[in-house]
Amino acid sequence: MTTAPAPSLREALLVWLKIGFLSFGGPAGQIALMHRMLVEERKWISETRFLHALNYCMLLPGPEAQQLATYVGWLLHRTWGGIVAGVLFVLPGFLLMVAIAAVYVIYGELGWVQGLLFGMQAATLAIVIEAVIRVGKKALKTRALWWLAGIAFLAIFALHIPFPLIVLGAALIGLAAARWSPQWLPPPPKPGDEDHDPVPAHAHPSQPAWTLKLLLAGAALWGLPILLLFVFLGARHVFTQEAVFFSKMAIVTFGGAYAVLAYMTQQAVDRYGWLMPGEMVQGLALAETTPGPLILVLTYVGFLGAWRDPGSLDPLLSGALGATLSTWVTFVPCFLWIFLGAPYIERLRGNPQLNAALTGITAAVVGVILNLSIWFALHVLFRQIGDWQAGPLRLPLPNLGSLDAVALALGAGAMLAMLRFHVSLLKVLAICAAAGLAMKLSGLA
Repeated sequence: MTTAPAPSLREALLVWLKIGFLSFGGPAGQIALMHRMLVEERKWISETRFLHALNYCMLLPGPEAQQLATYVGWLLHRTWGGIVAGVLFVLPGFLLMVAIAAVYVIYGELGWVQGLLFGMQAATLAIVIEAVIRVGKKALKTRALWWLAGIAFLAIFALHIPFPLIVLGAALIGLAAARWSPQWLPPPPKPGDEDHDPVPAHAHPSQPAWTLKLLLAGAALWGLPILLLFVFLGARHVFTQEAVFFSKMAIVTFGGAYAVLAYMTQQAVDRYGWLMPGEMVQGLALAETTPGPLILVLTYVGFLGAWRDPGSLDPLLSGALGATLSTWVTFVPCFLWIFLGAPYIERLRGNPQLNAALTGITAAVVGVILNLSIWFALHVLFRQIGDWQAGPLRLPLPNLGSLDAVALALGAGAMLAMLRFHVSLLKVLAICAAAGLAMKLSGLA
């Protein structure tokens, strides 16, 4: 595949904004959306470079899809390109979560909002399924890699092995294959293939002085607000508690938000009392159906926590500030990881050992995306899901009687429209959103 000339920053900005508004479906849907828009349709980045960037982002704490957008934006347009891509990936979902939280505390009713999002969620099933098919076909080029993807899927889906361990194991298998069984891996690219695209000048490792500036800027943007809150408001103020808590979340969310949702729920509800249990469940449902990373549930948590303890501020203003602060301390580190590490990852892209390790990780990532896709599909199509356990195995067991026939019909229609008749994603989302709202108002959904 030949890549297209790099777009202007203005052209890229409009595309990143569109991605931000359409990034439904959790990590699987978001990765699929970016792959479709950036690799398949516009050819701004090659397949191998996209997967190379994705592999690196999967190793980092924080939302991998948002960091992938930041990486590609940086690759196309330097630091400002990364900032634009990363911010616009989060901004629509952030604004929507703040608006929903405000509506909830004022009116106590989210039925019509849930109706709109219900339709969009069902439509996203098509994006998620397409992601597994498309990325799998591109990444799994040998039978051994198919087996590795399957093993990774079973490890995380049935055995619940931590994601970092799966990635480490896949990397070691890739290195071992390169040394003792090279037939397990795709043949090395020939001269002139896209793997030999020249590395952009700005993608070379930075000078020590520039790296130090990045570290200082990141530390100031991330740590200074927390320090000021400690000094002026004290350690027990809700703003300080939210800033510290979500800063911790930013550095332990390996494998995406799913890995820490249980811990976040326990702390937000039981320890801090920011939300009632039912409100946390509702927040998670909203985060799953709004654009942007699932970790944006913290925006909703930050809003309600500060709204309940406003001090001398207006409660709505306090809630908005709490939501903004929580989101800020969570996402600032994501930019730092990319701007510091991506130049080295790009520089090593042609290294045979690194390529072998990343090829193994790529196969494991396909299995992880399949796991996310099944998790998402089960929660869309069934209202009740339990656990079936036998020894180390623990599998989600949907209650077949809780099948949501409306969600199934909308999802099937969306898949038919997109995969068979190639209707645009925007039209499918709009139609499904309208259908979901109508069914919610009529009591059918």
